[in-house]
Amino acid sequence: MKKNKEKVGRVVVITGASSGIGLRTKELFEQNGDIVITLARTNRNNCDNFYACDVGNEKNVEQVFSLIKEKFGKIDILINNAGFGVSGAIELTPMDDIRKIVNVNIMGVVGCTKYALPLIGRGGKIINISSVCAMFPLPYRTFYCMTKSAVNSFSYGLKMECKPLGIEVGCVCPGDTKTNFTKNRVKIYETSERYGDRITQATSGIDAREDKRMSVDVVAKVVFKLSNRRSLPCHTIVGSKYKFLHFIMRFFPLGALLRTTERLFGGHKKAKETTRNITKKEGDETNGG
Repeated sequence: MKKNKEKVGRVVVITGASSGIGLRTKELFEQNGDIVITLARTNRNNCDNFYACDVGNEKNVEQVFSLIKEKFGKIDILINNAGFGVSGAIELTPMDDIRKIVNVNIMGVVGCTKYALPLIGRGGKIINISSVCAMFPLPYRTFYCMTKSAVNSFSYGLKMECKPLGIEVGCVCPGDTKTNFTKNRVKIYETSERYGDRITQATSGIDAREDKRMSVDVVAKVVFKLSNRRSLPCHTIVGSKYKFLHFIMRFFPLGALLRTTERLFGGHKKAKETTRNITKKEGDETNGG
C-alpha cells in the first residue's frame, strides 16, 4: 500500500487514449489516483483533462503541450500510444497515405516527446507503444512495420540521451490485440497483373482472426506495471508466443525467416491452409496502437 501511495498524483499524458489500449491504460492510471491527460482527435468518452490533438500536426502538438505546462506545470509520465495502420503493396500505395502514417506513427512520437521533455524531471518516464511488427515484418504491412521499427530505434536513442537526466525510456511491443485497429486501418487492395490476388488474400487471411487476439487489458497492465518500475527495459514484448519467436530468431538466418514469413503471410493460395493451421496456434498480424 505504501508503494501505491507514493505513486498517487502523477501527471500522465497518453496520446490516442480515446479507445483501445490507450483508453484501458488511462483507466488503470485513474484507478490508481493519477491525473491523466488525454490527447486525441475527438473526446468520444467525455474524458476529463482532454486536449484535442492531431499528433501528426506539429503546431497542434506544440500548442497542446504549452497548455499542459500552463495548467499542470509538469509531466511525470508520457505514453506515446497514438497510431494507425496501412496495408497494401509498396508500389501501389499512394504517397499521401505513406506520408500520413509516417507523420502520425513516427513524427507524432517525436513531436510529443520533444515538447513534453522540458516538462519531465528526474524520475519521469517515457513509454512508447510500438509493436512486435517492429521485429517481425509482414508482407503488405511494410509501412506499418517500418514506422514501428523507427519507434523502437527512436526509443533506444532517447533512452541513452535521457539516462543522465534521470528520465527512463522504454517501448512496449504488443502482439495481436483486440482493438479497432484492423477496422480503422487504411486497406489498399489495388493490384496489378504481377500481384494478382495476393494482396487481398494476405489482408483477409490475417484480418479473419480478429476474435483470437489478446485483450487490451493484457497490454494496459504491462504498461501500468512498467510505470511503477524504477528503471525500464529497452523494450518489452507482450505475448508469450512473440517472446519465443524473438528468442529463436537468434538462431536462424534473417533470409530464412523472411522466406518463411512470405510463404505463410504473402497471400499464396497454396499456403492458405498451412497458414490457417499455423496461425491457429501462433497468432496473426501484430499491432500496437
